[in-house]
Amino acid sequence: MSKNKKRKSSLTLTIRRLFGLPEKETDILKEERMQSPFRTMVRNFVTNKAAMFGTIVFLLIFCTVFIGSAIYPLDINAQDTTQQNVSPGFDMLKIPSALKNNAQDVSVGSVFAVGVDRDGNLYQWGKLTDKLKKMPDADRKYVQVSAGLNHALALTDEGKVVTWGNDRLGLANIPLEVKDATDIKQIAAGYQVSFVVTESGNIYYWGNPNALTISIPEELQGQVDKVVLNLTTAFVLTKDGRVVMLSNSATPFANIPEEIQGNVVDIAANDRAVAAVTSDGQVYVWGTNDYGLFEVPAEVQGKAAAIAGGRFHFTVLTTDKTAVSWGNDTYGQSSAPALTNVSSIDSGYFQSYAIDENGNLTGWGLKGYLFGTDHYGRDIVLRMLAGGRMTMTIGAIAVIISTILGVIIGGISGYYGGWIDNLLMRFTEIVMSLPFLPLAIVLSAVVGNRLSEVGRISMIMVILGFLSWPGLARLVRAQVLSAREQEYVTAAKAMGIREFTLIFRHILPNVITVVIVNTTLAFATCLLTESSLSFLGFGVVEPNPTWGNMLNSAQSSDVIQDMWWRWVFPSIALSLAVISINLIGDGMRDAIDPKSNER
Repeated sequence: MSKNKKRKSSLTLTIRRLFGLPEKETDILKEERMQSPFRTMVRNFVTNKAAMFGTIVFLLIFCTVFIGSAIYPLDINAQDTTQQNVSPGFDMLKIPSALKNNAQDVSVGSVFAVGVDRDGNLYQWGKLTDKLKKMPDADRKYVQVSAGLNHALALTDEGKVVTWGNDRLGLANIPLEVKDATDIKQIAAGYQVSFVVTESGNIYYWGNPNALTISIPEELQGQVDKVVLNLTTAFVLTKDGRVVMLSNSATPFANIPEEIQGNVVDIAANDRAVAAVTSDGQVYVWGTNDYGLFEVPAEVQGKAAAIAGGRFHFTVLTTDKTAVSWGNDTYGQSSAPALTNVSSIDSGYFQSYAIDENGNLTGWGLKGYLFGTDHYGRDIVLRMLAGGRMTMTIGAIAVIISTILGVIIGGISGYYGGWIDNLLMRFTEIVMSLPFLPLAIVLSAVVGNRLSEVGRISMIMVILGFLSWPGLARLVRAQVLSAREQEYVTAAKAMGIREFTLIFRHILPNVITVVIVNTTLAFATCLLTESSLSFLGFGVVEPNPTWGNMLNSAQSSDVIQDMWWRWVFPSIALSLAVISINLIGDGMRDAIDPKSNER
């Protein structure tokens, strides 16, 4: 035989062995080659389309939650009141095409933005409430805009201030001094408040008096050049270059550097720090050094011309007409693109915008949320990843505990029989008679409050494991009762093999396939049980997420109807996981028992 034929024959033989095919072609008159039971089971499972579909879905979910939660770790204490109940979508940076190349002014709100073009037309984009959609008269021409938490301001070419959006808490009640003013220089919408600065240096504000700690000294009127806001207070830049905090509170914001007073040309504030630009182009930052806010980029110092502040970041316009951002970069809000000929900037919350000399508008930062946010402003995607990992971990460990107990008790009971069998089976029936869910709730409520969160989670695993083994134990007992009468068991006894070795090394491997099927189906049951306990408030509690407790907050009719994303996505994930596991279990059962395909 030639070498080529030998190689071909060897390759064909390898392929046939790999896929469990006969090593040689057989005809109808020759005896067919038999396969091992395991290979037959695998082949039957692979040819089951429903089982393979369930396997693929479960592997996708498993890999997504474990790998995704490792790549995007969750800060369980993170929450943001400005991002509450944001609907899914990535339209926060979707600038209207008519404004994109003709922008004059832009302002960033919590989850939306407003802008005005060079023709005086007004635009909005992002997550707009029903009230925000009711924009002011389109027949007017506008020259300036400002966006706040959930309301906005605009200044007409006639010098009149208009407001829309949230009209509660006094936001719609524009003071008479503002209505009568003819020299308005700046408008500023903030967290449930609005400010106006006039050319004559006067400052006025209205809105929720409890939102900010504001105190405007009488002697400051007539001296104000600009006002900036954060979520807790406000700061003004006076005409003589001084920075004044409009509050008497002893906070880090009050530590204004003395060396800059009288030399400031622009200021900005975020919710951790305040920054000022001096006449020599230097940037000074004070407050709290979170997210590296004090580490001003070297290319900014000596070249700063203007500055704007977001939620936890700053953006500077340099004398080279470029934009530079730094600070928190969770959503890319500090990753400013390489821009040239920038004429103005604006930053707010988690976004930044720049307008160049030709009116081209560019934005960067938060585009939106894939699955939206919850009532605490937390990203549902991150919580679903971490919650899925927690739910599956609890379910898996509980199944491991119950499997170990079920196999040991069932194996011993089935092999020895007699009084041992009676004793173990009566104990099994006692455990089975316990009302599982009420008992788990009582134990969690009584003992769980005295434990740490890790201890509480561990207790849930143990409860699930120790109360769900009886069914498996009875199944293993029945299999062992049948297997112990086989000839190989008699032969092993004759050879003097110890009984425990005989049970767990000879009998158990022959019934392990049934255990695997039962364990797979029990895993799905444990996922549902954990989710039920957490949904009722007796399992894993906030702020640690699971798919169950994510559904706990979605019990009101308002959430079900208006904030559908808070319950739809966790319930879909849980349903897909449970259904896919059940499909895998059913597929294994059918693969083990060929007669089930005939029924």
